[in-house]
Amino acid sequence: MPASDLVIDHVTVAGSDLRAMQAKLASIGLRSEYGGPHSNHATEMALASFPDGSYLELIAIARGLDGKAADEKAVDAHYWSRQMRGNAGPCAWAIRAKDLASEVARLKRGVLVTEPVRAGRERPDGVRLDWETANVGTEPNGTFFPFLIHDLTPRERRAYPSGKPTTQDFSGVSRIVIAVRDLNASAARYRKAFDLAAPVEQADPTIAGQLAWFPGTPVVLASPLNPDSWLAARLSAFGEGPCAFILHAANASAHQPAANSVWFGSQIFWCDAAKLGWRLGFE
Repeated sequence: MPASDLVIDHVTVAGSDLRAMQAKLASIGLRSEYGGPHSNHATEMALASFPDGSYLELIAIARGLDGKAADEKAVDAHYWSRQMRGNAGPCAWAIRAKDLASEVARLKRGVLVTEPVRAGRERPDGVRLDWETANVGTEPNGTFFPFLIHDLTPRERRAYPSGKPTTQDFSGVSRIVIAVRDLNASAARYRKAFDLAAPVEQADPTIAGQLAWFPGTPVVLASPLNPDSWLAARLSAFGEGPCAFILHAANASAHQPAANSVWFGSQIFWCDAAKLGWRLGFE
């Protein structure tokens, strides 16, 4: 899969209370809209959508916003159960597949990939959404590697429940930061799976991580610089997977960051993690 084909479909933030997650996101200026329960009897979601077609999904244990509470056994069986119950924040990401069958066949040459599985949900307005996904790698869906998703109903119905993006302040999701234990081994796995060139590396004291970025892709791997860092604690609690997301800001100077970094020559501004409950940046 060429680097240019690693197009972000959406990123997922997990928690236990959807309304609380929406309120915290709104506190930093990002409005989200309720998207409805999934067909798994375990989860419900809301989303903040962007003009480039990507969106930020908030997923939580269904608490009956639509009158249907979760089946706790279904929650326990969910691949993001630990992240939801532990309010992990960033937990997964997905890439768009134009032809899911061919992408699965191509990826199988370098990594384990599941066969496509159909899923869906019904929006609060009654519109039915259906898609199919395939998991890449051996880890839970979309954690270390992205999962693939292909819509069976028009994609804009999934990305834009109200017919338009929820914000114009941010144009889309630009980077996925994936917490890993071994930077070299993890980079090698990504290179083999997606036929990528060698990454470039740097340290970032702001997030206490050693970073490896694959140019031309949204993928940034991050390993702890020290055993007492938040990154090390996160790996211990939730394992390898997304630990932060970066957005494209239409006008970065219009926002008040809590901290900033410089990654590979680009300014990264950080929202207040204490206020939001997880790490979100913009550039």
